[in-house]
Amino acid sequence: MTEDKLVLGVAGMPGSGKSLVVELAQKEKGYEAVAMGDVVREETKKRNLQPTPENIGRVMLDLRQKDGNAVIAKRCVPKIASIKGQKVIVDGIRSLDEIEEFKKHYPIFSLIAIHASPDTRFQRLYHRRRSDDANHWKVFLERDTRELSVGLGNVISMAEEMVVNEEPFDVVKGRIRRILEKVENKWRK
Repeated sequence: MTEDKLVLGVAGMPGSGKSLVVELAQKEKGYEAVAMGDVVREETKKRNLQPTPENIGRVMLDLRQKDGNAVIAKRCVPKIASIKGQKVIVDGIRSLDEIEEFKKHYPIFSLIAIHASPDTRFQRLYHRRRSDDANHWKVFLERDTRELSVGLGNVISMAEEMVVNEEPFDVVKGRIRRILEKVENKWRK
């Protein structure tokens, strides 16, 4: 164990709304954020590869194959340790091994998941236009399959709280706010 920080993990399929959870936690609750996807994007850049969905996916799988399923979490632990604040939100947990890695270092750990249908998620990703976002249905399904292959479905099923992100933003934001409050009340005890 390293610190007495509250570490809140967020899991969800691409385009489900993880960034909405992170944004609310930062703006309204003072969390600092660590994005696990940034670790993979940094490694992709280090390998001089274009940040396409295919390349980023390949690098994610390669890292896990070479250094184990918790490799990305292990690379995030020093980032969390360097944060001065007491509350950290980790965006993009994908495996139970990553959860165990975080719990080893941060025993005050909670996990929430956010869910949206494939059609909703594809539309969000298509309009978001980040370099690793799918702009074709086939690429979208390949990414979903890759994410599920590393254990994301298991992580989502183990979440303490679940937000379904299919309703108007105000409704979803209200649910997220209530969950953040619940997590913090548990932490304070």
